[in-house]
Amino acid sequence: MDEIVKFWGPVTMSVSEAMQLIDNNAYGIAFLTDDERRLKGCVTDGDIRRYLLSGGQMSGCVMDAANTDPKVAKSDEEAHGLYHKKNYIVIPIVDEDGRIVALYTGDGREIRKKNPVNIPVVINAGGKGTRLEPFTKVLPKPLIPVGDLPIIEHIFREYQSYECNEFHIIVNYKKELLKAYFADNENHYDITWYDEEKPLGTGGGLSLLRGKFKDTFFFANCDALLTANYESMVKFHKENKNLITMICAYKNMNIPYGVVEMGVNGSILEMKEKPLVSFLTNTGIYIVEPEVFDYIEDGVSVGFPDIVEKVRNDGKKVAVFPVSENDWMDMGQLPELEKMRIKLYGE
Repeated sequence: MDEIVKFWGPVTMSVSEAMQLIDNNAYGIAFLTDDERRLKGCVTDGDIRRYLLSGGQMSGCVMDAANTDPKVAKSDEEAHGLYHKKNYIVIPIVDEDGRIVALYTGDGREIRKKNPVNIPVVINAGGKGTRLEPFTKVLPKPLIPVGDLPIIEHIFREYQSYECNEFHIIVNYKKELLKAYFADNENHYDITWYDEEKPLGTGGGLSLLRGKFKDTFFFANCDALLTANYESMVKFHKENKNLITMICAYKNMNIPYGVVEMGVNGSILEMKEKPLVSFLTNTGIYIVEPEVFDYIEDGVSVGFPDIVEKVRNDGKKVAVFPVSENDWMDMGQLPELEKMRIKLYGE
């Protein structure tokens, strides 16, 4: 029964709490029950994303984002038939009173075929990787290993799973080591290299690619791996006619202290004991239109967030595509590398 509990929570839980539940069970879905464990709805990471994009808040009630008429089965046989006929994620099995008694997940978790996106990928790999010192005193950050592969190959493979096979890499620090590694790589990636003569920041290096693209492309830092649905990201970007779509992850942090909000003359307005704080953080991954080059000067060092601000201030469409924090791996920090290895390879 302990394993089943990972899949459900009360109808009164917040959207933030539901996201944590979804992350913990790793199936992308949570079931919502009343006090008697009767099924009242379900919510997926996609449901939550749509709710947030429509203006919902992380503190809002999860039922505002939920499907209140989930598909259920009354027996193992019925669940088996539903699961394999319609390709559901998980089928809840309920008793006569609508209480969840079991969950059918198929014969192990299936990996579903991803639909191709097939757009170019630009990766900024020119930085010194100071957060990963002392390793980056020897190797450039993209070659720091996570398990059997360096960071950048993990990134390549995730893009390739959506048939994004055209890579454009901006390099500077220890660039010859990076080029040598791929010159001998048996996978023969389709890479075009762009050498910075001087450091140009997280955005300035894009000026080296001026005139290369006529359509949408990904632009990413070399330490960010995303396992969310790339097809959904690109579809959102194009349907909303954005110039830039910033991929952001929801982070949930428990403050380990009692938090007090103070008013006039030291009056206490509110007290919260070890509150959960939710916020959006930039993953360093963007979907971009070629018009962005109009906002980048040749040879000038600039951060890409500053370019985003220029575009926004010019009245162009910039938007956020939110993903779960469980879908984002920031490999640019030493404490995170072992977590990433475990997530990618298991214990």
